[in-house]
Amino acid sequence: MANNERKWAIVTGGNRGLGLETCRQLAQKDYAVVLTARNLEQAQKAAAGLASAGTVQAAQLDVADETSVQAFAEQARASFGPLHALVNNAGISMKGFDANVVQGTLAVNFFGALRVTQALSPLVVDGGSVVMVSSGMGELNAYSPAIKARFLDEKLDVDGLVALVGEFLAAVKAGRHEAEGWPSSAYRVSKAALNALTRILARQSARVHINSVCPGWVKTDMGGAAASRTVEQGARGIVWAATLSAGGAHGGFFRDGKAIPW
Repeated sequence: MANNERKWAIVTGGNRGLGLETCRQLAQKDYAVVLTARNLEQAQKAAAGLASAGTVQAAQLDVADETSVQAFAEQARASFGPLHALVNNAGISMKGFDANVVQGTLAVNFFGALRVTQALSPLVVDGGSVVMVSSGMGELNAYSPAIKARFLDEKLDVDGLVALVGEFLAAVKAGRHEAEGWPSSAYRVSKAALNALTRILARQSARVHINSVCPGWVKTDMGGAAASRTVEQGARGIVWAATLSAGGAHGGFFRDGKAIPW
C-alpha cells in the first residue's frame, strides 16, 4: 500500500511501556506507525520487535529539544503519508522535588507536548486525532481555588498557560509554592498544564479531535510493578482517542473512553 493510501500515526516515547503498546495496537489496526524515541537505536530495536503487528518504523525525536522537533517535522512532511493520529506519550517522572526537577519535568511533559503539537498538528488531516497522554494526577483538586480557577478559565490561552507554569517554577525557587496554593509535585503540575493545553487547543479549533487520556495506574517502569493495570489495558484508551471517527469526542479528559473530572 502506498504512503498516501495509508493512515499514519506518530507516537512519541514509543520505545517502551505505554508508548510501545500503543504503537502495537495502532499497527494492528492497520495504521503505519512511526515509533519515536530520543535514542534512535532504542527506537529501531523497539520497532523491530513489533514487526509481526504491522507496519512500524523508527525515528529519532527528543521532544525537549526544539531542533530535534523541527527536524522530525521536516522528515514527517517529506517521508510519511497523511497523518491521522499524533499521540503525545513521551513523559517522565523525576525523583525528588526542587526547581531542577520542576524544570526537567515541565520540559518533557508539558513543553515537549506543546512544541510537538505545534509542529505536527498542521500535518494531521481533518477529522484526525491529537492525544495527550495525561494522568489522573493532573486533576485540579490539589490546588487552591484561585489557581484551579485560573487553569479552568475559558479565556486562558497558550501564552497565559506558559506564564502560569512559569509562576509555579518561580514560586518553587522562592520556597513559596505551597503558600501560593501549588502542590509539591512537578508531575502533577505538568499533567494539569497538559490538560489545560488540551482545552485551549480544542477551543481554538475543531478541525481535529484533541483529547487528554488517563491510562490509569499501569505496570510500567514509571508506574511500578504494584500498579493495577496492564499496559494493554492502559493503551486501549489511548488508541480509542487516536482512532475516533467523525463527530467523536473533542476537548475532553477520558479514561477507558469515559469522561473523568479535570
